[in-house]
Order: sequence, then structure tokens, then C-alpha cells
Amino acid sequence: MIKPIYLYGAEVLRRKAAPADLNDKAGLENLVQDLKDTLKVADGCGLAAPQIGVSQRVVIVDGDVVSDNYPYLKGFFRTIINPEILEESDEKVTYSEGCLSIPGVYCDIVRPKVITVKYFNENLEEVTETFDNFASRMIQHELSHLEGDLFTDHAAPIRRKMIASKLQGIQRGKVHPHYNSKLK
Repeated sequence: MIKPIYLYGAEVLRRKAAPADLNDKAGLENLVQDLKDTLKVADGCGLAAPQIGVSQRVVIVDGDVVSDNYPYLKGFFRTIINPEILEESDEKVTYSEGCLSIPGVYCDIVRPKVITVKYFNENLEEVTETFDNFASRMIQHELSHLEGDLFTDHAAPIRRKMIASKLQGIQRGKVHPHYNSKLK
């Protein structure tokens, strides 16, 4: 089911998400399907459960949306449940990030180039996988949502000052994304 995406200022986006209950297979299947349905309509490359108002440690990422720019991500799709980052590379890279919860705002964000993550997939199988380049970026961005962090929190201080009025506008409902959204 397509759910509204919570926008900047919603309390659920600032809360650390609780572990998903792996014994609730039906509930997880429904949540993952809601994430997929919502992401497809919103046309993004990733979505975390808190962005649809569910404070659980579940994210999805879809590389197909960015495969024109990153051809190696064609067919790349992951459902990540209860993730734990095991390793991060010392090498950092900068990319311009945006977010469905913060429409119209983009910032250069520095993150590790490579990460290794242990998680449960959609079939509730434990997986340990290493991601690099933009796949790593997408996953780190979504995992930040599970900690109650937004990408703008990681922007340079001067950039945060520059976008402050846009963020206040989002909080006041002065944005109208092409997808269903919610403020509180």
C-alpha cells in the first residue's frame, strides 16, 4: 500500500528506530511491500521505515532509479532488516545527496566509500555484504534514518546555514512534492 512520506520536522524522523521483530513475518512482509509501493510512486532510490511513519529498522534501496548515471546499479535492489555496519573504509567520498523527506534540498555529504553490513534480507536470511561507491552511499543514507539522523545533519556548517530557510519552509508545509506526504 502506498503510504505518505513524512517530511522534515516530523518527530518519527528524529527517533532511533527499534529492531524489527523477525518473528512477525506477516508484519515485515506488509512493511516491505508498503516501502516498495511508496518508493515506486515517489521515484527515489531508497526509503527507510521511519519515513513512512514506522519506527522499525527496515530499509530498501533500488539502484535501477540511478542506473543511467551508475550503470553498475542496474538490477541492484536490497531489503535490509536490522542492519549493523561492521566496517567502514578510511577512504571517504563526497556526493550530493537529497531525500524524499526533505524535498528540493541537496547537499554535498562526506561518507565512507566502502561499508560492510550484516543484516537480514527479505527472506529473513542473515547476510553479510560489502558495498562500495554509490551503493554504499544509498545504504548509508537510509541507515542514517534508522538512527534518527538526516543527511542535512552531516552537511558542512555553512551549508546548513544556507538551507535553514528551506528546512523551515518544509516544516511549515510550504512544499508540495509530487508524492503523498505528511508533516506530523
